[in-house]
Amino acid sequence: MRILTLAAVAAAALSLAACSQKTEESAAATGDAAASTAAAAGDTAMSAAGDAATNTAAAADAAAANTAAAANTAAANAQAAGAAADAAVTTPAEAH
Repeated sequence: MRILTLAAVAAAALSLAACSQKTEESAAATGDAAASTAAAAGDTAMSAAGDAATNTAAAADAAAANTAAAANTAAANAQAAGAAADAAVTTPAEAH
């Protein structure tokens, strides 16, 4: 009876050890998958940040170019208005 009890205890211990090993392996695999997912998320975030910086720089360059073009147009319009005003003014010497 004692041998049978010891054999049952030994079998139970072996079963628990095997179960514990499977649980440990599963936990390790889950941890590896979580680390891989976190690394991929970090890479995606870095890529998105880089894209945002590039797009912001391009928008700033376009805005600067548009501002310069608008300033040039305004200057040309002012010059044309000044020339038109000069042409419209008559001096007393020109009136005769």
